[in-house]
Amino acid sequence: MYPMKIALAQLNYNIGDLEGNFSKIEVAIKKAIKDQADLIVFSELAICGYPPRDLLDYPGFIERIESYFAPISNWSKQIGILIGSPTKSNLASGKYLYNSALLFDQGKLVHQTNKTLLPTYDIFDEARYFENNSLFEIVSFRGKKLAITICEDVWNEAVLLYDKNPVETLLKKEADYLIVLSASPFDYTHHTNRINLLGGIASKFKIPICYINQVGSYTDIIFDGGSMVFDRQGQVIEQLESFKEDYCLISQDTFQSPSKIYQPKAKIELIHDALVLGIKDYFSKLGFKKAVIGLSGGIDSAVIGILAQRALGSENVFFVLMPSKYSSDHSITDAEQLANNIQAPYTKIGIQTIVDQFEDSLEPLFKGLDIDLTEENIQARTRGVLLMAISNKLGHILLNTSNKSEMSVGYSTLYGDMCGGLCALGDVYKQEVFELAKFINKDKICIPQNIIDKPPSAELRPDQKDSDSLPDYEILDQILYHYVDERKTKEEILGLNFDPDVVSRIIQLVNNSEYKRYQSPPVLKISTKAFGYGRRMPIVAKYN
Repeated sequence: MYPMKIALAQLNYNIGDLEGNFSKIEVAIKKAIKDQADLIVFSELAICGYPPRDLLDYPGFIERIESYFAPISNWSKQIGILIGSPTKSNLASGKYLYNSALLFDQGKLVHQTNKTLLPTYDIFDEARYFENNSLFEIVSFRGKKLAITICEDVWNEAVLLYDKNPVETLLKKEADYLIVLSASPFDYTHHTNRINLLGGIASKFKIPICYINQVGSYTDIIFDGGSMVFDRQGQVIEQLESFKEDYCLISQDTFQSPSKIYQPKAKIELIHDALVLGIKDYFSKLGFKKAVIGLSGGIDSAVIGILAQRALGSENVFFVLMPSKYSSDHSITDAEQLANNIQAPYTKIGIQTIVDQFEDSLEPLFKGLDIDLTEENIQARTRGVLLMAISNKLGHILLNTSNKSEMSVGYSTLYGDMCGGLCALGDVYKQEVFELAKFINKDKICIPQNIIDKPPSAELRPDQKDSDSLPDYEILDQILYHYVDERKTKEEILGLNFDPDVVSRIIQLVNNSEYKRYQSPPVLKISTKAFGYGRRMPIVAKYN
């Protein structure tokens, strides 16, 4: 039997950068030719990057993508190339595109596999753009029979969301390999789910699987890569790096070799690596290098500071300390110590004079009214104005420091600490922020221990603590997880023995804060349900 060699190219694309994407594709093709591979496989929609969204509505965009088919065909004179791309359909339903896997060989396009299942949940909206496939064929390639599928087409084996099962239909026919082109977004549970799903398919149908996933961050969505090869028993026999570009070559011998043992990363390490990649790609793909961060001496800005430093380098992170009369001495010294620990530049701008001027200007209008959140928000908004001024003048992107707990209940100031170009912790609950801090310090103390140990405080009034306004984060985060991530009802959450008054109050705060979240910067998604594109709640609504 002919011992076919298959190369898997796990690349970090940039959506819409067709020339840049093709340059990466070309480099991988040359490497695979040098390795004497028979076939090289790229991920879903590799030529344009995933998800291209409304770029697909522009006919000129599709025509530019098609212009790359000729050079790919030319390379296929030396090697088979299987690559994801949008293609035009001839159907008259109003849509005109397929999400396709294109097989080029011997200088021409020899087969086109179209995606059958088009997800429309969470961050996905593929039915907006694409037609469904209805044709299932096994592809003959160099003496082998290939079953080719695209991402969602394998997932109906695990969760029956659709009335079709492409894998079941396809693998009723004899095949030597199942090849899956994917753009599967990261969340901290997803890699394990993929192993269970694909391993189950391999063992059920007794077929080896080559699974290729894209890597990289695209605004709010992070792709972790982690491409894999499975043997007929469903064991992982090859796994590419997570959160990095990678490449591997597999052959008949690979499938016959003893299985390696792959140790999964812990949840908090996955979140850390995902956020570093998310920050790094957001800056690099936008063409920016430097970040500005308001460093308060609290846990959130400390963790953001270290993540940014690991993504961009110490010299590209600029901290601004903005103490008021309520800022404690240790908060200032803790912030200075953190900046010194990672050798990042910083400056200190006192805000009290500016705050006083605001209050003096508003005093005639506010005369006789009690001091309340308004005065606290003036402080937060003063800091926001200063940070955005620095961002404008110096060309740095401001990193927002709000976490998921705060965003959930509205414990953040619109146009204040919610300012920024990217919200890196917006899908990370407060307790997870503390876990990140401990993980960051596991080999070397970067975050001063006092920042981790002291009770969280916004320091906007005398002796303020978060616990004055909110339940302990241990309780709050559990309730939020059940309500936001798991979408449980109030009755279901009460059945878990939480205080009824606390549950009612938290749910009301979440619902009433929707207008704030609509005005948040993009939130890096690391969980199964993040704020942003994947959670589309109405602002004006009445539902309890």
